[in-house]
Amino acid sequence: MSGRKEISITGATELMDRLKVIGQMDTVKKIVKTNTSEMSRAMVRNATFHGHMEWEAKKGLVFVKPTGATKRSIPIGTGLSSGGFIGFSGPLTEYAYYVEFGTRFMAAQPFVRPAFKTQSPKFKADLERLVE
Repeated sequence: MSGRKEISITGATELMDRLKVIGQMDTVKKIVKTNTSEMSRAMVRNATFHGHMEWEAKKGLVFVKPTGATKRSIPIGTGLSSGGFIGFSGPLTEYAYYVEFGTRFMAAQPFVRPAFKTQSPKFKADLERLVE
């Protein structure tokens, strides 16, 4: 015995990769916040509605002008949860679903889905850029 000891560490590269990811968590939170905010703004831009026809007694079909309540209900500030790793946004009016998808009496006027479809690739690209 020479008194010399050897230590070998297996998985050091995986450990280093994990440490890099942990160091970038604040950047991930910033990406989530930025993309959620951009998506909210896109929803507000898209929420320009045409109004609809509605039946009124003794008047028949009348045009109902949009009030702008759905557009105003979309919070611009980002909603974050799980320590900033989950972002959420969307209209807060009870009837926004009907505006988005339509009914048998009213055509759909999508404003959430287009914003989501536009922002998703940007969000994914931001995260992929971070991992590279």
